[in-house]
Amino acid sequence: MRMISFFAAAGLLISVFCGSFLPPAGNGADYGGGADPWYYADGGRYYYCYSVGNGVGVKEAASPELLAAAEGRTVYTAPESGPYSRDYWAPELHHIGSAWYIYVAADDGANENHRMYVLRGEDPLGPFTMVGKLTDPSDRWAIDGTVLLSGGRLYFIWSGWEGDTDGEQRLYIAPMEGPAHISGERVCISKPDHKWEKRGMSINEGPEILKEGSRTFLVYSASGSWTDDYCLGMLELTGSDPLDPVSWAKCPLPVFSKTEGAYGPGHCSFVSSPDGATEYIVYHANAVSGTGWSGRSVRMQPYRTVCGVPVFGRPYGTGKVC
Repeated sequence: MRMISFFAAAGLLISVFCGSFLPPAGNGADYGGGADPWYYADGGRYYYCYSVGNGVGVKEAASPELLAAAEGRTVYTAPESGPYSRDYWAPELHHIGSAWYIYVAADDGANENHRMYVLRGEDPLGPFTMVGKLTDPSDRWAIDGTVLLSGGRLYFIWSGWEGDTDGEQRLYIAPMEGPAHISGERVCISKPDHKWEKRGMSINEGPEILKEGSRTFLVYSASGSWTDDYCLGMLELTGSDPLDPVSWAKCPLPVFSKTEGAYGPGHCSFVSSPDGATEYIVYHANAVSGTGWSGRSVRMQPYRTVCGVPVFGRPYGTGKVC
């Protein structure tokens, strides 16, 4: 995997790009308890897709700021037993073609059995039905799946284990034949190879696609999600083939990391304001150091795009308003 070389061309210093640059005036907002926020815009409406115990919920609103107060609806409830009956993690709602799809990790109560599953519905507010497991031929542990449309083709990207045991999480990509089927072998496009990706545990997870003009970025979470050092890293698709690891270039420093009142910022999504004038990063973080999974809350704040590159700045502490 190549290190990114576009900084000089963009006229940006690596230190500026990777976290020391503050966004424009306007503060972040805390939207209450939660984790792994997936905000999605389609047809002038905004959606928040989230875990509801052993199932998935969706909220709808006219703007991203209104999603927290919107009434939620359970769009899918897991069966009482079986391979996808427990531990629904990080669901994502996508509108692909004429249907809606939710990609979510689930298991039977044992973490080692976590796999990605896909749900299908005709309406974003449900109901959704289970299509089935979404896996490549290796059928190994998998979470945090998302989709990439590039060159007219669909790809699935997720976080997984190289083997059958825990200890390191990598990012994998595979081709798709339609939105509910993987059609080829997985390829590793990122693994934890910097110290900031290995705090607590060697982890790359939560991959999310962010397109800025003609450029495609993949923003991901690194280090243990239970630590203050959970942070965001970024790849750029600089080659023509997403299935070729050398087509992905990694920023050597985190692009979003802890500050006072915002510990362990990670697992993000992206939306624009209704008028398209402001771009937002939505993420979770902890107000109090050392509170791990129990202290997370969902936050949203604006970010800038400089010379075609997203620049997220620093996460704000709680108590701010947009």
